[in-house]
Amino acid sequence: MFIRVFWPDLSALQFYFILFAAADLVLWRNKKVSGGVLAGATAIWLLFEVMEYHLLTLVGHCLILSLATLFLYSNVCIFIHKSPPNIPEVKIPEDMTVNIALSLRHEINRGFFTLREIGHGRDLKKFLIVTGGLWLLSVLGSCCNFLTLSYIVFVVLYTVPVLYEKYDDKVDAFGEKAMIELKKYYAIFEEKVLSKIPKNKKH
Repeated sequence: MFIRVFWPDLSALQFYFILFAAADLVLWRNKKVSGGVLAGATAIWLLFEVMEYHLLTLVGHCLILSLATLFLYSNVCIFIHKSPPNIPEVKIPEDMTVNIALSLRHEINRGFFTLREIGHGRDLKKFLIVTGGLWLLSVLGSCCNFLTLSYIVFVVLYTVPVLYEKYDDKVDAFGEKAMIELKKYYAIFEEKVLSKIPKNKKH
């Protein structure tokens, strides 16, 4: 899990505490905190998408403001004979960097393996799923840019769990009906189309 990637030295108690805290955040147990996170994400989207603010410009302005504040405050402390601010030393942990690289390598290799299997024509169902997903992604990409798409995905993932918890009975009933219909149409498609396609034998 990604938590273990970034913090490999976490104890079991700390690990489950983070999981429960994330679940409380997504399920809106504390409406002020959850609302603040959603408002922050919305403000970022408005800043970059609506106001057309650029990331490098924002980073540059924030760094200039931070450095100027610290520089002036440190000099003022010298004049008034007060101890200067204690600026903590920031370092990127080597273990975390290695774990992230290994996890990315594993996921990329797994994706290449899946694409290779599909290219060999051994799994038609997986081929249809992947091509359908890529087609849907291309359609969404033509309708909005990456930032807007990421914001929409965030809002959906952030609001669906609490809505499901509130209306789980209705959602489960609808989901069961939808799955029955999907299985029925897939069986017809498999009988009329997939069964007539010659399978590529493995050597």
